[in-house]
Parts: sequence; C-alpha cells; structure tokens
Amino acid sequence: MEGRTPAQSASTVTPVMQLVHANSAGFIHGGEIMKLVDTTAGVASMRHCNGRVVTVEVDSLTFLAPVHIGELVTLNAVDTQAWRSSMEVEVDVWREDPRTGDREQTTTAYLTMVAVDARGRPVPVPPLNADTEDDVRRQRAADVRREERIRIRKRIEDEARS
Repeated sequence: MEGRTPAQSASTVTPVMQLVHANSAGFIHGGEIMKLVDTTAGVASMRHCNGRVVTVEVDSLTFLAPVHIGELVTLNAVDTQAWRSSMEVEVDVWREDPRTGDREQTTTAYLTMVAVDARGRPVPVPPLNADTEDDVRRQRAADVRREERIRIRKRIEDEARS
C-alpha cells in the first residue's frame, strides 16, 4: 500500500456562525464546534485512506476562546500519524471577525479515526509519509499520545471488569 503525505489529506472548512449555532448569550455552543471538528477530521482521514471512517476517540479538545455569532470559523485538519487501521488527526480552529480580519485560535483537538469497510469492520490504511520536519515532529508526538491512550483504555477496561 502506497503511503500518503499529510499535505495530501489536509482539509480546511470555513463556515459562518449563525444564530442557530448559538446560546442565548451569543456564544457558539461548544457542541457545534465539536461537530465541526469531527466532520473536518473525518474529511482529512477519508482523504488519507480513500474510504469510510469512524471516530473512535477524541483524545483532547481544548477551548481557548469563545466564538460569536457572525464570526467565521476556520478549521484546519491534518493527519499526524497512521497505524494499522487508525489515524490521528489534529484539528486547529480559528475564529475571524469578517469586518476587521482579526483572527484568534479558539480550539485544538486530536481525534482518532478508524477506516472501516461497508460492514463497519476496521481495514488497513496507507502509511503516513512525513514530508517535512514538522510532519516528523507531529508523528512522534502522535505516537506518544497513542501510547497514553492505550494505557488509559486498558485502565478503564480493567476497572469495568472489577
């Protein structure tokens, strides 16, 4: 299976936040941002594996600043690592005031996506070929996060059995 570079699967989405996305204080619901993060991560991982994917874990999703009605939200997703059937995707979210052009990062998230067949069973994915020093750094950091996810999952499974 031929590998792919992170640049080949990188995805960007930029919706305008509307009243329907907000709470009564005029802030965009965190769940709306989470949905956009998941969708954008899905696009990047589908591009990487050329197939269907499911979200199996949100490793981290940190809100750094709120988003308001009328602001543009730009989500940038890039695959950071690929293993047998899973991929880690980093998603950075930026808000932009369309009147001034002022931008601020609002969210960073790491998601694990798994490639699946028509029956929902995991299938192999191509390797991720680091193209730049930044790609190599992201791959190493993704491997560290994966080891921590495995430790946490094992602990949860052990506690559930006891």
